[in-house]
Amino acid sequence: MKIPDFFRDHRRLACHVVVFDELPSTPHILELEFALHREETFIHIRDRNQDIVYVSVQKSDAEGCRRRGAELAQFLISKKLRSCSVESTAQELASYYFAEGLLLRLYDFDFYKTDATKVVLPETLAFHEQMISESSVIELKALVKAVHWARDLVNQPVSFLTAEKLSQEFLKKAEETGFDCTVLTKEEITSLRMGGLLAVNQGAPNPPTFSILEYRPTHTVQAKPFVLVGKGVVYDTGGLSLKPTEGSMDFMKCDMAGAAVVAACIYLAAQLQLPYHLIGLIPATENRPSGNAFAPGDIITMHDGTTVEVLNTDAEGRLILADALAYAKRYDPGLVIDLATLTGSAARAVGKNAAVMMGTAEESLKKAMVKAGMDTFERLVEFPLWEDYKESIKSDIADLNNLGGPEAGAITAGKFLEHFTQYPWMHLDIAGTAFFKSTEAYRVKGGTGFGVRLLYQFLKNLS
Repeated sequence: MKIPDFFRDHRRLACHVVVFDELPSTPHILELEFALHREETFIHIRDRNQDIVYVSVQKSDAEGCRRRGAELAQFLISKKLRSCSVESTAQELASYYFAEGLLLRLYDFDFYKTDATKVVLPETLAFHEQMISESSVIELKALVKAVHWARDLVNQPVSFLTAEKLSQEFLKKAEETGFDCTVLTKEEITSLRMGGLLAVNQGAPNPPTFSILEYRPTHTVQAKPFVLVGKGVVYDTGGLSLKPTEGSMDFMKCDMAGAAVVAACIYLAAQLQLPYHLIGLIPATENRPSGNAFAPGDIITMHDGTTVEVLNTDAEGRLILADALAYAKRYDPGLVIDLATLTGSAARAVGKNAAVMMGTAEESLKKAMVKAGMDTFERLVEFPLWEDYKESIKSDIADLNNLGGPEAGAITAGKFLEHFTQYPWMHLDIAGTAFFKSTEAYRVKGGTGFGVRLLYQFLKNLS
């Protein structure tokens, strides 16, 4: 996905856009007054072979500004306009959010399209120098590149994006921006006794990987690193506990969205040289049924020695995450955050309008994460981790079972993960937000990249 070239001077391009939060003085004031009287927020006028668009924003409504930006992007796409200049009389924050929504919407996953079906996206965007600062342009371009990359990874089918190929994509970005990336092979994973990752991989035709991404700037603002853990199930059939094909398995290429977000966050940090020591841990595999596949009733031994009774092979994400969370202890982390498309229960509880959060981190960190969610409109709802819920993941023949009861599935999955953490920890279940079946404003159909902006804003808020 190519981000449009940026200019910060005003030039006559195919389309000129004026963003305002107060009525501007223009030659078209009569048409504008009439349109605004009808409470329109988007006015298009054709003037001397140039498209002129007036967009009204409310400076106090960040999400509304993003949505107006997305509306402009849709207009540019529909008109097949290759270039656009944008000026704004609105406050800089409103202008920033407008530009953010515009750029996030200018995305199309066209890897497998012929030229005849590719969407025409603008190649040049010229922002008036008074609209948005140069530092904001640099930040936005890096942020959008990271979100678009996460979307690309989620949208790729398993025929292309196996666990090994996913790791290769990480290595490419590491070479581009200078963060470290180490990829552990199946033999190395076996030597580490990561029984969860190995069990899930048993039925797969391709080997697993365990990727370790590290961004370590010269000067950091933390005493201890932050560790990000992402679920990397590149395709999930449910294993022997097979999913129904209609309506659930067709988009299970998105079950590695947590991994995509973690990698994109490290990539973004390296681009912007953030003052945070970040480590990304990404266990990756397919979950497939075959003669060798792990089965309900199996007992597996995890990286930290915990034994787990498998009651359902479609509760596989927590198994590979548990190995990574146990591995994270060696870094003596100040905070661990895992992201995963983990449970249908989370999606049913809060839908696609928010993700589920829970954890043991101190209250100030959880509040900072919730605030970041409100700032970016990647909102979070905190669920409890009460000890009562642990009863349903006890096993008669092992330390734990991997399923829990028929109720509170998102919470019992969180309780399972909590067992493998002895450090400040937050768990984000992004099952409902990672993949959309239709476009909504700047959240496009397919992979949304939900979580990249959230984590970035969380780090900004902390600093």
